[in-house]
Amino acid sequence: MGRETYTGDVAFELRGHLGIITLNRPHAVNALTQLMCECILVQLQDWAEDDRVSQVLIRGAGDRGLCAGGDVSSLFQEMAALQEHDGGGILPDGVPGYAADFTSEAFLANEYALNRTIAEYPKPYIALMDGLVLGGGIGVSAHGSHRIVTERTRAGMPETTIGFSPDVGGTWLLGQSPGRMGLHAGLTGAHLDAADTIALGLADVEVPAEVLGELTQALSIQPVAEVLPRFTRTPGASALAESRSWIDRAYAAASVEELLQRLDELAPSEEAAAATAESLRGKSPASLKVAHRAILAAGELTLAAALEAEFTIAVHMLRSADFREGIRAQIIDKDRSPRWNPGTLEAVDSALVQTYFTPVPGRRLADRQSL
Repeated sequence: MGRETYTGDVAFELRGHLGIITLNRPHAVNALTQLMCECILVQLQDWAEDDRVSQVLIRGAGDRGLCAGGDVSSLFQEMAALQEHDGGGILPDGVPGYAADFTSEAFLANEYALNRTIAEYPKPYIALMDGLVLGGGIGVSAHGSHRIVTERTRAGMPETTIGFSPDVGGTWLLGQSPGRMGLHAGLTGAHLDAADTIALGLADVEVPAEVLGELTQALSIQPVAEVLPRFTRTPGASALAESRSWIDRAYAAASVEELLQRLDELAPSEEAAAATAESLRGKSPASLKVAHRAILAAGELTLAAALEAEFTIAVHMLRSADFREGIRAQIIDKDRSPRWNPGTLEAVDSALVQTYFTPVPGRRLADRQSL
């Protein structure tokens, strides 16, 4: 195995010429921790130089999914300390200057380093995107070279629901999607089935869930290019792709306020547009405006630059009241009734949005040492 990188929450196996990563927190749908990200990153670095390993596969333990995202519940208490120490996260007079450096920032920095490593990996990286694949789960799968979904797949980037913004390279991935479908998926956080995930460009092929074990065994013997054609099947129709016409019209809006206006105008003839407007009105207003700008901008960036921009946003959002409130409402108390602050889109002006994109000295990915 090379350097010792084992933790009970992630297991590594060399089967034939296949390096297998198993996320092993089934009780939490394999939600990622900092230690898991560190261990996977080190193991990938070892396997990249190991001639015995010709390709790598990632999968999730249990039957609920590959990964439900980062373990944000573990950040909840630390975020309270961040807000107390740094005054709630709004930069006074636009001057950067956070004093505290907390482990949550290190967690995200390591996670983003892992995302980039996967995207640039020199060997085939095969992701079994079965079941739930959300947030950080997209980060450890959709950047891979071979992304496999099943009829059980429910993928998505639900960050705006918890007062955050798509990260783990998600803004970049969504920014590459056809038309404005990626912007729609990123703002609504909608769950995507196999066909939708492929249509967005987050996955490549579909296989039946029942053959994943057989597929994994075949990959331990033969190259992925020879194995996959034997298992893939044609995905069904994508409801998202079939809705692209109204999505592109609505999301061509220059602002979130205009987007909602267009959705309301489309609602009488497009039931899904009405549902989308209702969904967006329940999200954090600040998160919507930040995510809207970030996804549109990321379409013109490299992945490395998009990750850097996401980290800047995350540094600010870790100290924002909305992120903590979103975690409380959705994960801790589960009352599903967040009290956002600011509470309206109109109260989120351009100056406030710009705050989230303002780099903080000493808080850049480029400033941090990788493992």
